[in-house]
Amino acid sequence: MDSFQGDQSVRFDRNDYSVPTAFAHHEVTVTGGIEEFRIACDEEVVATHARSWDKQGVFYDPRHYLALLERKPGALDVARPLADWGLPACFDLLRRRLEASLGHRGTRAYIKVLRLLEHASVHQLAGAIRYATQIGATAPEAIELILRHRTEAPIALFSLDGHPHLAPFRIDPVDLGAYATLKGA
Repeated sequence: MDSFQGDQSVRFDRNDYSVPTAFAHHEVTVTGGIEEFRIACDEEVVATHARSWDKQGVFYDPRHYLALLERKPGALDVARPLADWGLPACFDLLRRRLEASLGHRGTRAYIKVLRLLEHASVHQLAGAIRYATQIGATAPEAIELILRHRTEAPIALFSLDGHPHLAPFRIDPVDLGAYATLKGA
């Protein structure tokens, strides 16, 4: 178990691993296992990484840097943590469309879409982006709405199965005749 207070990376077993921007310069605790390890701040696990047994390596999770990129969008194309991300082609299409229609604000809008990866998988977001580009809704808010709609779990229907003690209760229908007298008044 190592502890480190530094920038946006943690040194563990002579390798550097990223942490989310919100936890940069915070004291964190690293708990290592054979295949992966966890980085926690206070009691909250803020990152997990696959463990590398090599030495002097630097390992990034691109999602950890998205909040920083939102403040510095000019770094999007040169940010080392995003260099080998390998996002599906629909992400590039979305970026081109946003930048063509919004100019430099399109880069910021694209980063807003990337920030959705902080709570969704690449597969889920790619599906939402594909659908959004098909219908011409490329705004980050539209993509977020599509993503949220696709990930919502349906509400289960109410069933009395397994609750036989509730079945005999019946509610008598309400007599609405009293309202007819009010209507005539």
